[in-house]
Amino acid sequence: MRIVSLLPSATEIICALGLGEQLVGVTHECDYPPFVQQLPKVTKTLIPHTATSAEIDALVRERLKTDKALYTLNMEVLEKLHPDLIITQALCDVCAVAEAEVRAAACQLPGAPRVVNLEPACLDDLYEAIRSVGEATGHEDSAEQLIRSLKARVMAVRERTERISYKPRVTLLEWIDPPFTCGHWSPELVELAGGIEGLGKAGLPSRTMHWEELVAWQPEVLVIACCGYTVERTLQDMPLLEGRPRWQELPCVRSGRVYIINGSHYFSRPGPRLVDSLEILAHALHPDVHPLPEGLPPALPWRVPIFSY
Repeated sequence: MRIVSLLPSATEIICALGLGEQLVGVTHECDYPPFVQQLPKVTKTLIPHTATSAEIDALVRERLKTDKALYTLNMEVLEKLHPDLIITQALCDVCAVAEAEVRAAACQLPGAPRVVNLEPACLDDLYEAIRSVGEATGHEDSAEQLIRSLKARVMAVRERTERISYKPRVTLLEWIDPPFTCGHWSPELVELAGGIEGLGKAGLPSRTMHWEELVAWQPEVLVIACCGYTVERTLQDMPLLEGRPRWQELPCVRSGRVYIINGSHYFSRPGPRLVDSLEILAHALHPDVHPLPEGLPPALPWRVPIFSY
């Protein structure tokens, strides 16, 4: 089978099922496992690589008004690949080629490849997405084995969290300029990890929030995992947060519990590494309860405590 993946999380699911050799094309953002970076790219972005966070936000808002996607297909490359299966999503037109464009393109391709749409909004949906890919590729057993493995890791975190008596107030930011709450699966991950997310709503999209909301919540832990951003790119925007009113007064800043996580690899992608995200977050919230699994990067503390209570 010749498979084309139109989102990084699908690429990771495909490879986790042992189907990497059947991948013939990926998006311009697919970078894990590393070998997929050498595969033909079937998408391109309309976002300038030099755009600031505020400029990206403005582009997204403008495009969404006109129902035009920020990513588009490279039909010339796609036609040459002759895919049997195209895996895409309809959850967020910001994150991938619009579903309507994918289905229209599939109708024009020789052999009319099958299009499988993934739309996870929570951990259970992730398991169903893996199951859907398994069924579409004839690897149902591998899919069920992967699901059992992921569920076991989640359960291990859940059981350790049940022993925790105090759960801190947490804010998980998905964007800095302007500030965005977390959404979809991320509030669920915060709860599983042993925190209370008071701004993001489980199963619902992230949203722009007023800074005063965060100040009123008084988070004891602030986790920043900007959608699609590496740690290095996120660090460039940290002065914008430091310049916000009452930043220095926030409990998380006063105690040095502000953490930065690679949002490109974790939290943003509803693939197997959502469980990695959970384990990284759990360790950041309760390092004495949740060990960090070998091979996972710890959350990066932002600076040092200004002073102790």
